[in-house]
Amino acid sequence: MAYDNAAKAEVELPVAMLDTPTSVADWSIIFPVVIALMAGALLAMVRHSRGSQFGFSLISVMAIIAIEAELFYRVLVTGPVAMTMGNWLPPFGISFVADVLSVGFALASAVVTLLVLIYFRAEIVPRETRHGFYPLVMLLLAGVTGAFMTGDLFNLYVWFEVMLIASFGLLIIGGKKIQLDGAVKYGFLNFLATTFFLAGLGYLYGLLGTLNMADIALVAPAAEPAAMTAIAALFFLAFAMKAAAFPVNAWLPASYHTPDAAVSALFGGLLTKVGAYALLRVLIVLLPEQRDIFDPLITAIAIATLITAPLGAIAQTNLRRALGFLVIGGIGAILAGIAVPSVRGLAGGAFYAFHAILTMSAFYLVAGLVERVTQETDTRRMGGVYAYNSLISILFLVLVFAAAGLPPFLGFWPKLLLTEAALQDSDWWLAAAILINSILTTIAGTRLWAHIFWRNGREGKKSEIRNDRLRPLSGLENGYALGATLALVLLVVVIGLRPNLVFDSTRAAAGDLLQVENYIGAVGLESSSAGEQTTGVAR
Repeated sequence: MAYDNAAKAEVELPVAMLDTPTSVADWSIIFPVVIALMAGALLAMVRHSRGSQFGFSLISVMAIIAIEAELFYRVLVTGPVAMTMGNWLPPFGISFVADVLSVGFALASAVVTLLVLIYFRAEIVPRETRHGFYPLVMLLLAGVTGAFMTGDLFNLYVWFEVMLIASFGLLIIGGKKIQLDGAVKYGFLNFLATTFFLAGLGYLYGLLGTLNMADIALVAPAAEPAAMTAIAALFFLAFAMKAAAFPVNAWLPASYHTPDAAVSALFGGLLTKVGAYALLRVLIVLLPEQRDIFDPLITAIAIATLITAPLGAIAQTNLRRALGFLVIGGIGAILAGIAVPSVRGLAGGAFYAFHAILTMSAFYLVAGLVERVTQETDTRRMGGVYAYNSLISILFLVLVFAAAGLPPFLGFWPKLLLTEAALQDSDWWLAAAILINSILTTIAGTRLWAHIFWRNGREGKKSEIRNDRLRPLSGLENGYALGATLALVLLVVVIGLRPNLVFDSTRAAAGDLLQVENYIGAVGLESSSAGEQTTGVAR
């Protein structure tokens, strides 16, 4: 790598300033993050006012949804768009890039956050208000949205840290011993993952002289292959830990069941999908040659995750711990898309991630309602809920079918795409693993449903005696918690019955991932010669 820093600073930096300011339309890319951060700061100032926090949070998230919906339509029609901070040309300025994949995931995350806020209105206590539940939720949403929209790898690391701080606070906000235990396991392994990520960033910058994603896509093919493979291995390990892929997934079922159900819904729907998104972006867009090297390993991990996760769910008696294993199984499906990097395979992986954001969040919300009705967390001490509250029973069963990928529910379509892609690639083992995952997930989900809803009473000799510990939902719980849950499940059902928009969107997202020149062009680096000029990498 021949590269003269003094000459670069003297010659290139003066022409790096933009002549015209970024248009307002392009600045809208950053508005969702700014709104979430500003809302979090203002909510922290008024954290002792319970009513105003709830209303202001809803208004802020609805504004974010409106902006992201407009941005999603825009990128779906025109392709990726970008803006770069500080009026500097990339790769010197910090870039934010919006394409169908990033905006679609951000939009789904904002919708889930809105419904979780409504749900939590029924269960929040003064302690959680005083200790910053609403500011932490907004900070978490800012971190998730920033991670999806950033065009810079170091800023991806920053947004991971923002998410980690917010999620750690939400995990321990109840102050219970079990929450502290879960926070230690969650925090330690996630800090370890970010350490691997940071180490990879240091090596990458030392090798390429840039961390702008579009610039990396330009110059990485000319870099030392062995060094790039080592860096890719660090990134793969870090993001696999974040996504809870096998075998670095033990932290998830050990922690996600400990906070309130609404917080579990945010975690299960959003956090692991950011890790999966990072895998898609880095391995497919930035380091495709290294992905090819790791292809057998990615396939093996996808198969192991798909099969072991639902087996873990079958073995669980704690309801939300079992759901944690179902979350992990979904990560296996996304990895299957990365293992078969065709348009169909990547569209299936992206579709499954979108489905999991909605479905797994709804699953945790329903689980929270079940725990409220039964006053238990252990499925062995539940029973008789179907006769007592049939609506919750139906919602739970619908989500079991959606998570398992049974037609015509939402999870069926991405698994169909993934299976077809695996068969077209002659990857019979991966296709079989996807089908086995559906069977095992169905067994795990229907087993939970039978124990909680179909059986009359608690496990044991008196299991046929009606459960006398069930209680009705209060008016607040029916209005907020059940209403928000019903809305999210209906969204899952409607999209499953009319999936054309998601089909088209995920195909466009897969095309953006594979046609990296669209991404590079949106950022403003249009050729390999431009990449050489801005980074100084010798070719």
